Amino acid sequence: MTAKILVVDDEPDLEDLVRQRFRRQIKEGSIAFGFAHDGVEALAVLAEQGDFDMVVSDINMPRMDGLTLLAKLQEEATKFSTVIVSAYGDMANIRTAMNRGAFDFLTKPIDFTDFEATLRKTIAHVAHLKDARKRQAEAERAHASLSRYFSPNLARSLAAEQNALATGGERREIATLFTDIAGFTPLVESLDPKQLAELLSGYFEGMTEVVFTYEGTVAKIIGDAIHVLFGAPADQPDAPSRAIACALALDAHAEGYRQEWAARGAPLGVTRIGVHAGPAIVGNFGGGRFYDYTAYGDTINTAARLEAVNKQLGTRICVSAAAAERAEGFVGRPVGDLLLRGRTEPMRVFEPLRPEERKSRHALAYADAFAKLEARDPGALAAFAALVGESPADALAQYHLRRLLNGGTGTRIEMA
Repeated sequence: MTAKILVVDDEPDLEDLVRQRFRRQIKEGSIAFGFAHDGVEALAVLAEQGDFDMVVSDINMPRMDGLTLLAKLQEEATKFSTVIVSAYGDMANIRTAMNRGAFDFLTKPIDFTDFEATLRKTIAHVAHLKDARKRQAEAERAHASLSRYFSPNLARSLAAEQNALATGGERREIATLFTDIAGFTPLVESLDPKQLAELLSGYFEGMTEVVFTYEGTVAKIIGDAIHVLFGAPADQPDAPSRAIACALALDAHAEGYRQEWAARGAPLGVTRIGVHAGPAIVGNFGGGRFYDYTAYGDTINTAARLEAVNKQLGTRICVSAAAAERAEGFVGRPVGDLLLRGRTEPMRVFEPLRPEERKSRHALAYADAFAKLEARDPGALAAFAALVGESPADALAQYHLRRLLNGGTGTRIEMA
């Protein structure tokens, strides 16, 4: 790398002396010099060639002295490292120069050995500044990219870590959720592009803000679906609790947004959510120009399938027992022991309840009806019929009632 230095001095023979002293470095390309005879000319040279690394300036010059030049250089967006040259014993001006931001000073008559040592020190300082600016620019670019996926606090933290998102994966214990909008494809066909863009932009903006509130990571947005991770890339010991709390908050936001658009004549479907916890391989995968921070494994597939079974059950949120058992203070209605597509063993699944719902008469009646179902008590049918009669909007109670009326028994349910 070539260090480019502007020497500002009105002595006519200084240019030749400098070129002679540094001829080897100039020939090697490690140093390049530019010259100006006063502050006015120096500013013109810097305006035309903004790639100088440092300025060496005399103080006493015609038209514009070195102290005035120094003050103007400090006003520039690119603050040049400046070495001030003054007559020996002129400490008042040297002190003023240092107070105005000069990096170092030399005295006249110039001792070229001292001059060379000062240049080396200043060049090293400039290189350090450039490296710091480069790291800052990289961090800012990383933060801008990371902010698409991570909460602002986490994005800042990751951007500051040089290898936080290096290419490659690692096995981690995570919690994850998937969301999807019911009946979205027919809705797309009924909306004009501008209206669709407005609807989706508002939906994703609101949903990702909810995710970021719980320090979740948006791994993917595909169509109208969102995939969220907890416990990656940063450790979150309470990842299952965060995921379930986030799912409830996403549900509340999506329902409010759905009502807003229904009032505008766009029948947006309900948002269905699946939550699961377990091991996954998580990392920044890809190569060349394409990178994708994502997760792979059965945990991810199961969460996606839990989101999908909401359609059959009539629920909006399904949480696996694996996530529920690891979440502090979890309370939910048992859905059943679901045999999901691609699995050989059934999985206990829950519909999470909000705090105000947990001790309601209806929740207690559902728990009693499910206990009868689990015990294969013939009274389960009457219990679920009573629940539906009391609350026709309870889709999960309706589902179990239909199963029982069609000869189903117990809590094991094979999902198509």
